[in-house]
Amino acid sequence: MSASPPRLRLGVNIDHVATIRNARGGDHPDPVRAAQIVAAVGGDGITAHLREDRRHIRDDDIARIQAATDLPLNLEMAATDEMLAIALRHKPHAACIVPERREERTTEGGLDAAGQHNRLAPIVARLADAGIRVSLFIAPEARQLEAAMRLKAPVVEFHTGEYAHATGEQQAIELRRIAEMSALATKNGIEPHAGHGLTFENVQPVAAIPQLAELNIGHYLIGEAIFTGLESAVRHMRTLMDDAR
Repeated sequence: MSASPPRLRLGVNIDHVATIRNARGGDHPDPVRAAQIVAAVGGDGITAHLREDRRHIRDDDIARIQAATDLPLNLEMAATDEMLAIALRHKPHAACIVPERREERTTEGGLDAAGQHNRLAPIVARLADAGIRVSLFIAPEARQLEAAMRLKAPVVEFHTGEYAHATGEQQAIELRRIAEMSALATKNGIEPHAGHGLTFENVQPVAAIPQLAELNIGHYLIGEAIFTGLESAVRHMRTLMDDAR
């Protein structure tokens, strides 16, 4: 009888608590309180994206989040000298390098690790030397995974947006891509994660992929929290993930 896959970790992205705060200025709602709730209900990590334009998470939030809970912080960051300096100063558990454009509403696609090797290589190396676990947020494509291998990234996070927005047979095709790339990553010593656009309705087929170690989910959970509370939303997502395994 084969062993069950290991428990799938849930990282909760709290950016959009800060988005609501920043809509009015001031300090309410505080993303730190959200991080504490996630820790209290069994979340495995906190994800926060410090964007160049500071549209949600602000610089002082990073240290406050780190001080507020014992959960590992996954800092999403663009591959810029400014963000590298911030990461090296705060030394989060992990740094996930993501593409970033000012005009986009959210991160719209995966990082072009293959096309930006020379830019990424020294940043990945500096982060790794500082003891920060480096992750690359990439499309589930062999070309991008091969680039992650060349960059010696220990983790990749597969962008699940194409899967989340697809329907019918196309969704099945996108799910198969994620599963195949997760297996290939594991075979090559890279830990695969996934995230973007995951909901109560679509998370289970992804969570059932045995090689995946972690899902990072944010916007949907914060949206659900408006109606049912953050504790309830995180608990329900955790239950769905566990049931899929």
